[in-house]
Amino acid sequence: MASRSVGDTALPSATAELVKIRASQINGCGFCTDMHTKDAAHTGRTATRLNPIATWREATVFTDAERAALELAEQGTRIADAAGGVSDEAWANAAKHYDEEQLASLALIVALINAFNRLNVIVQQSAGDHQVGRFA
Repeated sequence: MASRSVGDTALPSATAELVKIRASQINGCGFCTDMHTKDAAHTGRTATRLNPIATWREATVFTDAERAALELAEQGTRIADAAGGVSDEAWANAAKHYDEEQLASLALIVALINAFNRLNVIVQQSAGDHQVGRFA
């Protein structure tokens, strides 16, 4: 079996942005939703893929891997809504599409965006004026 470099196993940036946007939508964090949709658009993500993120189950523009990541993100964000947090089924489905390093990245992204969302909501950070590259 050929070895892979760390760069080969990185979570795709498009997937990371989808996850950040979806968690931010669920948490009602306008600041992060604004920032991550603008950043995603700046890197070439189209409205065809950005607009239906909240309705990803019905949208036909997402891959099975992206759907698995979005499901994991939703369950990881709505941990109070489900006993036990992320279901074994959601984790197993994500594991079909992502290796261990990618799953770890995905879990970390979900945890971090939830923390940033909560902080921004608590301090009532306003949304709408994000400039791409502001935090680069």
